[in-house]
Amino acid sequence: MSEPDISVVICVYTEDRWEDILAAVSSVRAQSLPALETLLVVDHNATLLERLTREYKETDPVRVLVNSGPRGLSAGRNTGIAASRGEIIAFLDDDAVAERDWLRHFAEGYADPRVMAVGGRTMPIWASGRRPVWFPEEFDWVVGCTYKGLPPGRVRVRNVLGGNASFRRTAFDAAGGFATGIGRDGDSRPLGCEETELCIRLTRARPDAVLLIDDRAVIHHRVPEVREHFRYFRTRAYAEGLSKALVARSVGAGKGLESERRYTTRVLPAGVLRGLRDAALARPGGAGRAGAIVAGVLTAAGGYVLGSVRARRGGAVFPVVPVGTAGGARGGEEVAA
Repeated sequence: MSEPDISVVICVYTEDRWEDILAAVSSVRAQSLPALETLLVVDHNATLLERLTREYKETDPVRVLVNSGPRGLSAGRNTGIAASRGEIIAFLDDDAVAERDWLRHFAEGYADPRVMAVGGRTMPIWASGRRPVWFPEEFDWVVGCTYKGLPPGRVRVRNVLGGNASFRRTAFDAAGGFATGIGRDGDSRPLGCEETELCIRLTRARPDAVLLIDDRAVIHHRVPEVREHFRYFRTRAYAEGLSKALVARSVGAGKGLESERRYTTRVLPAGVLRGLRDAALARPGGAGRAGAIVAGVLTAAGGYVLGSVRARRGGAVFPVVPVGTAGGARGGEEVAA
């Protein structure tokens, strides 16, 4: 069976990540299974657009595009989807690098025609050179990485994580693109969950769809120094609660919080106990990790409660773009919350 053609979409927005963007593109170009194309989607930054256009004007098959929708990650991804030519569309964060067999492991998952999405494992690269002793692995999602508690190997999941993920093109035919108004859109708060909402919408449209995570499909994600501090940890946990409230309001709490229930009732209590045990054994950071888990849960819960109230009052609506309409919500379906 021949390997599927894969388009890679990298959404970019700031010149501050210039070297990271170049490294991300280089890692795609070094894949053992070559990508059909790499699409750099620039989010409303004319200077960055001009600079990247100059950088890659002689580089095939790298294409530099303008986000044709509203500011934000969801619209940027939708622009990439609409412009791409591959049977499979993979997404890589602009501050991450993929291991050499990243795309090959994605491709293997699609041998089963029921598989509509395959995600991978994202490992942190800490700016300080090592994990802060107080930072619990159970909360690595705070910095966009795979967290402790996810099952190992190639496993079926409710949703993939957007910075290291791939979808079959027909998934977007069935469910539409990423909804705007949920994830990062220029707001100062580090919101998220747009890929969760998409994956739930996809399995509703295609009940036979299979979504996988293959932990052999590895990328390494840079964690800047500012995100190694408790202040960011708390802010991101609160924003996750806000985002989860929007998703639950949109798709229902049953599906919207399905994975989170296991996480909060099994994974996190075990993490607290490990931290307390380490503290009792005088191991560095044990008490801090236990405290951070408790603080993270309470902060996320506070965000969820407030987000739920706001969603009920405001009747939140998330525009969903059909495939073929790049970027914004024009002509798209609306998912009411």
